[in-house]
Amino acid sequence: MKTVIFDLDGTLADTSGDLIAAANHCFRDMGEGDVLDPGADAGTALRGGRAMLRAGLARLGHARMEETIDRYYPVLLRAYGDAIDVHTQIYPRAMEAVEALKSGGYGVGICTNKPEGLADTLLRSLGVRESFASLVGADTLQVRKPDPQPLYEAVRRAGGAPGQTVLIGDSDTDRNTARAAQVPCVLVTFGPAGGDMAALEPEGLLADYADLPQMVDRLLA
Repeated sequence: MKTVIFDLDGTLADTSGDLIAAANHCFRDMGEGDVLDPGADAGTALRGGRAMLRAGLARLGHARMEETIDRYYPVLLRAYGDAIDVHTQIYPRAMEAVEALKSGGYGVGICTNKPEGLADTLLRSLGVRESFASLVGADTLQVRKPDPQPLYEAVRRAGGAPGQTVLIGDSDTDRNTARAAQVPCVLVTFGPAGGDMAALEPEGLLADYADLPQMVDRLLA
């Protein structure tokens, strides 16, 4: 089976608002107030919890940064899990594209660097978990993207073959994962990092999910 594997944060859904809120919970706990801005720091949010903590602590000129990140990362995950879908929204026409791909005979799954449990919780809260045949998170295997093994596992669980898949993402991590797996990559241009995507030279650039099924057909012809 030919397979389409999606990244989650910044690709299928804009999760940045809830991620920023979880990071600011940590900074308030430190007595620093809201250090990150939901608009200006959205791109950092989609790189994960540690990246947000590192950015905020650097902004504060905080000493013993890595020790503080290690201490507050579990706090951030708990805060995020407690309010995981307050601001998050699936991108327009994303689920219509997913269903069109499935109707066209493609297996569809998710490979994300979000912890698997949180990804599962979010997808169920959004009412779309059952639309995906596989879900592989940052902690599903011993390695995470850009190592190709999580992508291979997402493909396998979706019933596909690694050599007949496309990875849909929004970052250099996704581009490097696809390159390591020797599969084509489509990067979305509507996320917080969209302006940088062309420079990564993916096989496809996606501005509207309505165009994805035809793009996948072309890449896997």
